[in-house]
Amino acid sequence: MPASQDYSVWVTRPKPSPNARLRLFCLPYAGGGASIYRAWPDIIPPEIEVCPIQLPGREQRFNEQRFSDIGSLVAELGREIAPFLNLPFAFFGHSMGAIIGFELTRYLRRNGLPAPEHLLVSAHRAPQIPDRRAPIHQLPDQEFIQELSLLKGMPDVVLADADLVALMAPLLRADFAIAETYTYMNEEPLICPISVFGGLQDEGITKDDLTAWQKQTAAAFMLHMVNGDHFFFVKDRVTILRVIFQDLQRTCLR
Repeated sequence: MPASQDYSVWVTRPKPSPNARLRLFCLPYAGGGASIYRAWPDIIPPEIEVCPIQLPGREQRFNEQRFSDIGSLVAELGREIAPFLNLPFAFFGHSMGAIIGFELTRYLRRNGLPAPEHLLVSAHRAPQIPDRRAPIHQLPDQEFIQELSLLKGMPDVVLADADLVALMAPLLRADFAIAETYTYMNEEPLICPISVFGGLQDEGITKDDLTAWQKQTAAAFMLHMVNGDHFFFVKDRVTILRVIFQDLQRTCLR
């Protein structure tokens, strides 16, 4: 059953804001947990309550069963997040989190639940564009970790710690399975605006991959290219949050 509005192991509220006008639910990249967004509530204005999503298998939920397919993950997350949709809200997702946010938005629509005011996606090609890379989630350990390094699929600080990577390998395999087994199904475009963020030095995602997100909305579309590689939002969060706030002001904080 969904959790009460005050507490959920899925929906964290590191800095509750009783006067917030909008909740920003933040979805992680592969292997990431809610803590990657821990600094955001101290940077973004208090009219936005930052609510990082904590998926099973990471941080304090490390021993819980991990999801390896997006359909079952989104269905469970949709049920858990429903009690928190009593305020206007938006989704932000980076890399794997972007496609989860997109499919979660479509799940809410199919089930007659409130829709986000805005979808913000980062460092992920548009969902209708097939993955050009060969899947890696079933490779032997050594090859899997080597491919992670080549793909820059994790922040450098994590990849530099071999013991940490080995500990996280089962979670990383499950998360990469989510991304690599994802199959896009055609539906009507969303009715909420979409903001897209990309790194100018991200070798795996082209500007065309990002621009193609425009086909997924019947509302406003905003594309922001910033300096940095695949994890640009970690290295320059102040700039990213300023742009996020500006986009939200334009569409749902007027």
